[in-house]
Amino acid sequence: MTNSIRSSSTSSSLIDPRSGFCNANSTFYSKRKPLPLPANTSLDVTTFISSQPHRGTTAFIDAATGHHLSFSELWTAVNRVADCLHRDVGVRKGDVVLVLSPNSISIPIVCLSVMSLGAVVTTANPLNTAGEISRQMADSNPVLAFTTPELSQKLAGSGISVVLERVGPTRGVRVVGYLSEMMNKEPRGKNRVRDRVHQDDTAMLLYSSGTTGRSKGVISSHGNLIAHVARHLVEPMDPYEIFLFTVPMFHTFGLLNYVMATASLGSTVVILRRFELHEMLAAVVKYRATTLVLVTPVVVAMMNGADLIKAKYDLSSLRIVRCGGAPLSKEVTEGFIEKYPTVDIFQGYALTESNGAGGSIDTVEESRRYGAVGLLSSGVEARIVDPDTGRVMGVNRTGELWLKGPSIAKGYFKNEEATKECFNLQGWLKTGDLCYIDDDGFLFTVDRLKELIKYKGYQVPPAELEALLLNHPDILDAAVIPFPDKEAGQCPMAYISRKPESDLSQKQVINFISEQVAPYKKIRKVAFIDSIPKTPSGKILRKDLIKLATSKL
Repeated sequence: MTNSIRSSSTSSSLIDPRSGFCNANSTFYSKRKPLPLPANTSLDVTTFISSQPHRGTTAFIDAATGHHLSFSELWTAVNRVADCLHRDVGVRKGDVVLVLSPNSISIPIVCLSVMSLGAVVTTANPLNTAGEISRQMADSNPVLAFTTPELSQKLAGSGISVVLERVGPTRGVRVVGYLSEMMNKEPRGKNRVRDRVHQDDTAMLLYSSGTTGRSKGVISSHGNLIAHVARHLVEPMDPYEIFLFTVPMFHTFGLLNYVMATASLGSTVVILRRFELHEMLAAVVKYRATTLVLVTPVVVAMMNGADLIKAKYDLSSLRIVRCGGAPLSKEVTEGFIEKYPTVDIFQGYALTESNGAGGSIDTVEESRRYGAVGLLSSGVEARIVDPDTGRVMGVNRTGELWLKGPSIAKGYFKNEEATKECFNLQGWLKTGDLCYIDDDGFLFTVDRLKELIKYKGYQVPPAELEALLLNHPDILDAAVIPFPDKEAGQCPMAYISRKPESDLSQKQVINFISEQVAPYKKIRKVAFIDSIPKTPSGKILRKDLIKLATSKL
């Protein structure tokens, strides 16, 4: 039995069917199908995923080795590993388990096993330093870590128990098991006594990217994740798509969509252990991938290198690029479609705090709305709020996006102040993103509220200038930051990564932008850099560039 979530408290007759906006409460409602949620409150997300009927056969493929994992093998492995973690290692409900690994077929097995026990998954970027990982461990207090022999040195001296992906040399860690052995170990006894898991229990503790400050642990319940998976059951991806997966599995975009949602649909996911453009393209050819899962910088790289790429690789199987993690501008979208006319771009918008809920492009027709990140997800309500006055606004008005729905996280771990700042008592998540929703209900992102440049009282969105800069034939990548100015307060400064052999000058960059924008939006300073620092999901690390720029003052 399921409960359907839509506008339960608001009569549908009050909602504009075109935009989804309700004048009575100034709220936008999703135009998608109602969200079917299980009524059973004693349900973990692993059980929910494994119980979904489908006709899929192959769940995951390792792109480098060609190793296949069928759905039957996946669920057998999940069951066996859960049994070993519970009986042999002593993992219990509420325990936190750290996953520190590059992309791997092992990650779905570990995460689904841990959550089936009612234990909590937290993930760390394998590129993080030992110090950064240590700080996350101090905050989340894990009882166990899953990692590889190569990465285990980053846990040396921490005292934490470690399960390794496979047998290999280690130093300074206490190894209590090997995943490769656990997967082959028959469960002992049929009646296993485990703690009952409820939808309100915490399932995941993912750390936000921290583009403006130190990252925070986001508390996501089994119910939050079940709502995310359920959304894909009513807004289904083609179950016969072959996804080539390049984004990080430790990030919410990768973990929720291509470890969890695809497993419920029976789709095949080809996993690239590490990203390298030509390895990715070769894998498209080898596995006849129909969908590429990318972050924004890779879309830009494919657009810039289109002529060479198409000459070398047969991409005829490719139909869709799914892009998330950071907004893709209208200009880049149009440029990509021009270079690859048989491929459609499906964007999405979500936050770690929203567990996949936000907006998404789900059809070719919707993808033609260039610049939009899609229609509101099933079960989602949205408000556009004036950040200065707090007034709730309507169609085609830009303000801070607030989201509400069953996927919205419970708050931040051990951080009551940040929780109160971002989650209000009515259940609204304040996203910190400046957005608007148009007459047809499409969501558009403008910029991060905290990243707006204040020039003589005017607000300048960096993303707008970055989109224009990426149209310059000599520019590979660009980022715009606020630079302190005694007269104006702040002025726009651009960091530019030039194409090889380009002799583009500061003056040429400034003139290129000044011809296209209002005077207050002009770029006043330019610096050249080898590459723009970004998070693994493609968000620009402006705090790093601001520190670099102001260190020379």
